Amino acid sequence: MQTIGDRIKSRRIELNMTQKELSEKAQITEATLSRYENNLREPKAEIIINIAKALNTSTDKLMGVSSPSNEYDLTEEELEILEQIKNDPEISILFHDLKSAPKKKIKQLIKTWEFLNEQFDEMDDEE
Repeated sequence: MQTIGDRIKSRRIELNMTQKELSEKAQITEATLSRYENNLREPKAEIIINIAKALNTSTDKLMGVSSPSNEYDLTEEELEILEQIKNDPEISILFHDLKSAPKKKIKQLIKTWEFLNEQFDEMDDEE
């Protein structure tokens, strides 16, 4: 049976991340991360949260808790976004249309969205 240290290491390697990169993102030392990955220590809850965020995975996945509602290894934020899409008809229509849109149109939509966000930020700064 895999330990939390095994799952941390496996996910880190899957993302082609070094111990140094992960430790910086999770705000822990490399030595501490090494101890977790070698099963010499177990991380506290707050550290598990930081590591999960840095590895773009869920705490449940790191802890080895199977979650039928999260079989795709989504983060909490990604699950919240999916819930919003599901519950808001206008957002749902947008994503339904995007599903079949060509990549070129999606890229243009992203550029347009970024432009609009900049305009809104400038308007906020003027107030």
